[in-house]
Amino acid sequence: MSSRATLLLLAGLTVAPAAQAQQSPPVIRYGKWALAAAAVGLNLLASRDHGRADDAFDQLRSFCFDDFDRCAVGPTGRYLNPASERLYQLSLHYDRRARTWLFGGETALVAAAGMFVWELTRRTDKPDNIPFEPEVRSLERATGVGVRVAW
Repeated sequence: MSSRATLLLLAGLTVAPAAQAQQSPPVIRYGKWALAAAAVGLNLLASRDHGRADDAFDQLRSFCFDDFDRCAVGPTGRYLNPASERLYQLSLHYDRRARTWLFGGETALVAAAGMFVWELTRRTDKPDNIPFEPEVRSLERATGVGVRVAW
């Protein structure tokens, strides 16, 4: 196919009327996909920060196992060694961030699912270009089944 014919075909596709399934408002049509992508991205960020929190806690654990005196806890519940306390606070910091990312990701996922369900369950008119349509009728003592042909 020549490049001119390809361009004409593409131009014809862009000028063609929108299909019935695409009659949702643009906010719903594109928003559901944006929210689904945001959910994936936010959950990936949550996973990254959870890994960082685990790494900080693993460093604290190995730091304490080398010398148990490093992890002595004072009366306020804080580590007496500043390096131990810093590692513990770093672990808590990344855990809080991971929780925030996860909450945002799950909220975006629920919103995207709601948009998908809304779009799938809303009533739409049948398109006019269905050539053969099955037809079922309730008769007095029977059910009629047939095909309607539009001319």
